[in-house]
Amino acid sequence: MTLEEARKVAQDLRTRILRYQREYYLEGRPSVSDREYDRLFDQLVELEKQFPELKTPDSPTHRVGSDLDSEFPEVRHSVPILSLDKAYTPEEVYEWMGKSSQAVGQALSFVLEEKIDGISIVLYYRGGYLYQAVTRGNGYVGNDVTPNVRTIREVPLRVEFEAPFFVRGEIYLPVADFEILNARMDPPYANPRNLAGGALRRKKSRETAEFPLRIFVYDGFFEPSPPEHRVITQRLKELGFPVNPRNVFIPAQEVKLPRLRDLVDRFTRERKELPYQIDGLVFKVNEIGVREALGYTEHHPRWAIAYKFEAPYGVSRVKRIEIQVGRTGRITPVARIEPVEVGGATIENVTLHNQDYIDALELSEGDIVAVSRRGDVIPAIEKVLEKNEEAPLYKIPETCPSCGSTLEIRGAHSFCPNTNSCPAQLKGRLQFFAGKDGLDIEYLGEETIEFLWREGFVRKIQDLYHIPWERLYEYPGFGEKKIELLRRGIEESKKAPFERLLPALGIPELGPKVTELLIDAGYDSFDKLFGLADRKDYEALLRIPGIGPKTAERLIEEFSRPDLRQLVHTLSSLGFATEYHRTEEHLPQVCAGQTWCVTGSFKHFKPRDLAMEEVKKRGGRVVSSVTGAVTHLLAGEAPGSKLDKAKSLGIRIVTEEEFLKMLGLQ
Repeated sequence: MTLEEARKVAQDLRTRILRYQREYYLEGRPSVSDREYDRLFDQLVELEKQFPELKTPDSPTHRVGSDLDSEFPEVRHSVPILSLDKAYTPEEVYEWMGKSSQAVGQALSFVLEEKIDGISIVLYYRGGYLYQAVTRGNGYVGNDVTPNVRTIREVPLRVEFEAPFFVRGEIYLPVADFEILNARMDPPYANPRNLAGGALRRKKSRETAEFPLRIFVYDGFFEPSPPEHRVITQRLKELGFPVNPRNVFIPAQEVKLPRLRDLVDRFTRERKELPYQIDGLVFKVNEIGVREALGYTEHHPRWAIAYKFEAPYGVSRVKRIEIQVGRTGRITPVARIEPVEVGGATIENVTLHNQDYIDALELSEGDIVAVSRRGDVIPAIEKVLEKNEEAPLYKIPETCPSCGSTLEIRGAHSFCPNTNSCPAQLKGRLQFFAGKDGLDIEYLGEETIEFLWREGFVRKIQDLYHIPWERLYEYPGFGEKKIELLRRGIEESKKAPFERLLPALGIPELGPKVTELLIDAGYDSFDKLFGLADRKDYEALLRIPGIGPKTAERLIEEFSRPDLRQLVHTLSSLGFATEYHRTEEHLPQVCAGQTWCVTGSFKHFKPRDLAMEEVKKRGGRVVSSVTGAVTHLLAGEAPGSKLDKAKSLGIRIVTEEEFLKMLGLQ
């Protein structure tokens, strides 16, 4: 193929692919199958590899990113990207609307928009092409993340508008995608916003492309400016930008307090059912000319205000900060605070994550702090209210409090490198292996493991299967019945299938989701995984959709460890399954189109994740927490807070007996 022939083919492919992307992502009416789309996309990728000079600024192949390390240079914004003034009641919003109209001497109309809990971004276009994407930063200077933003499929790389303009938007991660991705994160992220921020700042844009980031654009800056905000958002939609369809126009005659209360109540009520997270509402003056008349303060525009869904917080004192050493060696500082009730729960311990987090708070022991429950669940110190002037700012120690090893800095976190003999790591792996996220061994709780550890009966996972049972009779509380139940529970754990055993070993980056990906790709035995490590076959892992460079590198490193191989050899000799056994039985897909979550304990499913495996076999999808996307909650004995949340959202509650009947198991 000549260069000229290739140019014509590439242009035709780009035109078709861009049209199909618009149909799929913006119009919701795809005209071709996923397979046909992928075929055309792969054809364009190969053509641009063969003829690099054909790659244009709007080529869809930018969506896959590159392996080049990217810096994030600072860029000054064209206009200040200011914060918004805040209101906490409909009455405050109504008062602000009245003052705005009074200030300009005319009745005004307004626009209500959801305040997406994501990452603020400014997209700059010139000559019809996206040439720069910049984070908000401090409002005046942000970071250039253009290569990473180009991987987001909803961001137009080319538009039919030649004059320079820029738009503001919010990059977010849908809740359902967050649930899936976060299940294999170690440690998990607190919320979709944090994970979206981490994805957007990956040094290699190819890594960003692995995350299904989305965007809503909510403002455009054109010269000359259209007369109304409504006209701006309509133009943005016509240019191919995704605009939130839930935006509400409020005519001047409808600016009344009862109307505002109804709107706030409605959006507050519907908040938990949305596929994305919002942390408030934004009200804006619709008339653009009036905005200029109202002007700005040093910190915010006077023509917009944010109604905040404010998380309730309490006030407490940091008694001390302690260091926890996790099973992977990760160091986590934890603030022990005076008990305080927040949102119906008593909080005494707050995770501080890493030194950067502590430094941002400028936190010391003895400080008076504001404590919240982010997402109504996760305790967090939001800010220091009163400093303890006598104490220095807290610094994480340089050595492991468990074994004394010098800590290593990896990214934003500190780690103890003493994998094989750090007591905290060894005990953590034991507790994980036996716990609910591991094999869920009956009658072997954390207290029992603590006792066995303290008395020297166990140090490693394999020790659980060589406990001298006759010696336990010497200890108070260990009668014949208890010892027999404990022995039986440990013996039964040997029947765990491969797909259960593999993530129970506590290998970093290897949770249930990555296990599923490996098995589906044919790496369904320890022998095959050890073979990958021997060959250092990173590329084989990277070819698996859903496994990125960080995970691939860690898996190769872990499966190269001699002590892990010795552990697997011992478990194999004890009768554990070391490979995956497929069943050819075709089950009716009674759970197709459904999303399930589980809470409580069960008679027939120990561990309870086995119940969720039955859901997946029958076409259903499984998530770890209750959101508006969940259709069914399987509730067993002693259910947790998930049950109350599911009831409040109107989610169908299924008992164990109903579940068995539904699956045809009873």
